[in-house]
Amino acid sequence: MAYTVKQLSSLAGVTPRTLHYYDEIGLLKPETVRANGYRYYGDESLLRLQQILFYRELDLPLEEIRKIMRRRDFNAVAALEGHRKSLHGRVERLNRLIQTVDDTILHLKGKKEMNQKQLFEAFSDEQQAEYEKEAAQKYDPASVKAVNKKWKQYTPEEKQRILDEGNAIYSDLVAAMPKGAASPEAQAEVELWRKHMDYFWTPNLDQLLGLTDLYNTDPRFKANFDKIDPRLVEFMKEAVGVYVKNRE
Repeated sequence: MAYTVKQLSSLAGVTPRTLHYYDEIGLLKPETVRANGYRYYGDESLLRLQQILFYRELDLPLEEIRKIMRRRDFNAVAALEGHRKSLHGRVERLNRLIQTVDDTILHLKGKKEMNQKQLFEAFSDEQQAEYEKEAAQKYDPASVKAVNKKWKQYTPEEKQRILDEGNAIYSDLVAAMPKGAASPEAQAEVELWRKHMDYFWTPNLDQLLGLTDLYNTDPRFKANFDKIDPRLVEFMKEAVGVYVKNRE
């Protein structure tokens, strides 16, 4: 069956303008363009659009989605299995957050006692590893398994030390802001941050830039960094950009 832009947009819940843009950037091309300029999409396009929307749901930028789906080894079934796993992870995390909200409400009403640790159980030390794994997945899917395995090998004390070290680096980056992204102080902290990533996986220069993009565009990242300083993620992107440029 062939679908017009209007039919496909209605079916998938996206705007015709979105489909035109996907065509323009080479992400989703129509299978047929008739002499009158009308675009027509087939069943293969439907599956491809579904993949795109899954990736968008997981907050991947369009350019990264295009790169992933253009890989010679791209496999639709494997991709769907990956989406399923990622979405289940989100459901589990949301359930933990909901439980913590419910428990905190009861705590504030005097109906349930919560200690300091329980107040922050939903924001576990594994969250940081999950974020880094997600970034690794966007740029090198083979890194995901290694990241997860490496993190699990740390003791609870080591995990806490790693997280404390990361927070110290971010605080020092905030302190370096008045001196500028290219300052020796800021660049020294970026170097420490790069070494800190070795606890999870060793990113290349492109992946370092990708991480700072993720910090700026992913609401979960940005919310956490904003607690330190609302200017931090933008400053990190600039400082890491200088760091990468100096090493290219």
